[in-house]
Amino acid sequence: MPRNAFYAQSGGVTAVINASAAGVIETARKYKEQIGKVYAGRNGILGALNEDLIDTSKESPAAIRALTWTPGGAFGSARYKLKGVEKGGHEYERLIEVFRAHDIGYFFYNGGNDSADTCLKISQISGKLGYPIVAVHVPKTVDNDLPITDTCPGFGSVAKYVATSMREAGLDVESMAKTSTKVFIMEVMGRHAGWITAATGLAQAQAGQAPHVLLFPEIAFDEEAFLAKVEENVKKYGYCAVGASEGLHDKDGRFLAESGLKDAFGHAQLGGVAPRLAELVRGKLNLKHHWAVADYLQRAARHIASKTDLEQSYAVGKAAVEFAVKGMNSVMPTIVRSSSKPYRWKIGVAKLSDVANVEKKMPRDYITADGFHITQKCRNYLEPLIAGEAFPPFEKGLPKYVRLKNAAVRKKTGAWTP
Repeated sequence: MPRNAFYAQSGGVTAVINASAAGVIETARKYKEQIGKVYAGRNGILGALNEDLIDTSKESPAAIRALTWTPGGAFGSARYKLKGVEKGGHEYERLIEVFRAHDIGYFFYNGGNDSADTCLKISQISGKLGYPIVAVHVPKTVDNDLPITDTCPGFGSVAKYVATSMREAGLDVESMAKTSTKVFIMEVMGRHAGWITAATGLAQAQAGQAPHVLLFPEIAFDEEAFLAKVEENVKKYGYCAVGASEGLHDKDGRFLAESGLKDAFGHAQLGGVAPRLAELVRGKLNLKHHWAVADYLQRAARHIASKTDLEQSYAVGKAAVEFAVKGMNSVMPTIVRSSSKPYRWKIGVAKLSDVANVEKKMPRDYITADGFHITQKCRNYLEPLIAGEAFPPFEKGLPKYVRLKNAAVRKKTGAWTP
């Protein structure tokens, strides 16, 4: 008899995470002998803990297809970290209780590093509690820091957005630099890995164009060197555009913009590097400046998503189901690059034990010797990932996105007390 599947989205969403959802749901519908219904968790893993499930079978094929061009998380996401198996046994018992009540035999968790850890724990605990379940992680993270996979679904679209924004803003500043703004600073996401910062570097087609300076979390911030580099570019080109990571830190490892707050995974909440850098420019160089924080805009920008990223995001969702029906447990689909020029890729597989809680940072040879820009090797890696356009449909001048019914599944267990 076919068993039902559980799918949930976790952590920060992306412009194309719903394409992975479509890949899971559409593919599952083709395996009727193995998979019954796909239940989505409302607000990530909390949907399972609270038995707040969504019946995706109530959605039409057209609505599920429309997910491929809709940003955000169609079923709601959450930042919620399950405790260790020994410390949080009650959480896992609750999950199994809900899965048993709804005959869920497949678990698909769409997220980043911490989500891979959650998926791994689910696969481990199911055996201990005597309830068989196949757990497959569906990769997603704008930070591009999951190991083994060549790139992470969600990153290519962010990369395309920040590179485009830097190129456009650079032209704006360049045109005003003679009598107005001399320095522009754009802050992008990236806690410990500078992949998004590197992507802003693609905007520079030749020397003298924006961005002139990139600040990576892999390179400890040196205030004196930074100010000298800005001043040098202003003198040489009339202006200086800077791309900076939110995770910028000093030589002692202290973040330049740590709020003092932490998220559900225990990570320091960041944001505010751009105004900090702008204050340095004003105070030390006395140059007129502007700054911007891309924040949610960079990960929500479906209107300018990378076609490559969209195709890969759908592919990992599809592959996750294909792996699961083969009985492949505790694994993650990966993107395997076979060549860069022309760009060719295929789907591979990785063990979750090799993925969970591991961060992939920028290789040093992707960063120039002075630490302020990207090398040609980095460009060769990044350029295929932003290739191609996949515009959503427009209506009355605005993108037309889908909103699902998200019909609730009848509850069969009692309320859960955290």
